[in-house]
Amino acid sequence: MHMTRHSIFAAAIATAFAVLPADAQEMKLASATINDGQHEWQKLFVEGVKARVGDKLKMGIYPASQLGAIPRMAEGVSLGTIESFITPTSFVTNLDPRFQIFEVPGLFRSPEHQYATIQDPAYRDHLETMFLDKGLRVIGAIYNSPTVILTKKPTAKLEDMKGLKVRTFASPLQMEPMKSLGAIPTPLALSEVIPQLQSGGLDAMLAGMPILTAFKYYDVAKYVTDLEFSYILSVALVNEAWFKAQPKDVQDAIRAAGREAEQKAFPWVLANNKKANETWLANKGEILKLPADEQKKMMSDFVALGSKIVEANPAVKKEFDILKKVVDAKAPK
Repeated sequence: MHMTRHSIFAAAIATAFAVLPADAQEMKLASATINDGQHEWQKLFVEGVKARVGDKLKMGIYPASQLGAIPRMAEGVSLGTIESFITPTSFVTNLDPRFQIFEVPGLFRSPEHQYATIQDPAYRDHLETMFLDKGLRVIGAIYNSPTVILTKKPTAKLEDMKGLKVRTFASPLQMEPMKSLGAIPTPLALSEVIPQLQSGGLDAMLAGMPILTAFKYYDVAKYVTDLEFSYILSVALVNEAWFKAQPKDVQDAIRAAGREAEQKAFPWVLANNKKANETWLANKGEILKLPADEQKKMMSDFVALGSKIVEANPAVKKEFDILKKVVDAKAPK
């Protein structure tokens, strides 16, 4: 029987899991970022698990892409070589396109609106198990930041974005809006962005402000335009086969600590976003806004584009319709 390299690799992983007792493995918590909301959630989660089961579960936090570039970490949590990975939903749409529903432009009106929606008890239970058919369980879901665009030249008007090579997340709901502005979307791992900005391989990037300050992007580019079109949601995923191999009390601790960490992290993330803006300005960066008429037209176009993308896939549309009901119910009156 012919086996591909991938199937041999997967078989080796399965064998390793079979011969190691569950409690002998470290729960590796991976992320691409550091000193931001994702990292804070991980720290709060570890504290929460320890408070519940002591040292019964060994855990290690690996921020700043220590366990590989984003696509490798996403693949790792899917295969089980990494137990947990926290990331904006945009970076795991290749594992399941239903992750796109949280990125639809204009969906959430504010960070508080997003938080209220995700923390709705029935919806939060649904979110935890939404991706079990892909071997993934959501043990954390946190507000990350608004989406901004970093550029090497000022982009105070939509016209300024035409022709720019923009690093996006590998998701249609980031790539297609950039195309509609005449920019050239370029999906790229975070670890590769600074060298590309320095060499001219990139002109801009979509990101959250806390990432830009944590990695000192103000040394490479000075201009940020707040596009105000979406609020990034980060999800902490755990490999379901690994999760199921844990004793019941550890499973319960993981679930409870993940949700507790979401609630504790939210005010920290709000304060950190404010601090990130202040840090950017203190390091001689600029924060720009589009003219009101351009902002309104861009949002109208982006919302229409988002609806079209979501409706193209029946499984995605079904989940979006479920989410939208909660979004509408939790909208500010």
